[in-house]
Amino acid sequence: MRYGVWMSLVPADDMSVARRPQASDRSYVVAVCLSAIFGVLGVQHFYLRRWGEGLLDVGLTASAAYSFLVAEAPLTGLAFMGLDLLHTIVVTSLLFIGRFKDGSGRVVAYPGQKLD
Repeated sequence: MRYGVWMSLVPADDMSVARRPQASDRSYVVAVCLSAIFGVLGVQHFYLRRWGEGLLDVGLTASAAYSFLVAEAPLTGLAFMGLDLLHTIVVTSLLFIGRFKDGSGRVVAYPGQKLD
């Protein structure tokens, strides 16, 4: 039985177990569908309990709508929508490959994904 670098009484194998990523209790399929359909609104972030990112997406969408409808600044609206769309593409891609984490820091794992 090997021991950790710090000469701990806890075997190294047991120490590595504590560092392994854990799977989220949130559904992978639901998260991916929400991200693909309602991604620019941030619905997937609220589902995954990532409140800050959800509010960011809502804010970007609201800013784009305000720019288009009230301020009559279509270029500003396009910039806000572009940022929101780029953020949604990145998040959806990370969800697809099983690298996105929920609000508790646990991986939203796809079915059969091995967490190392």
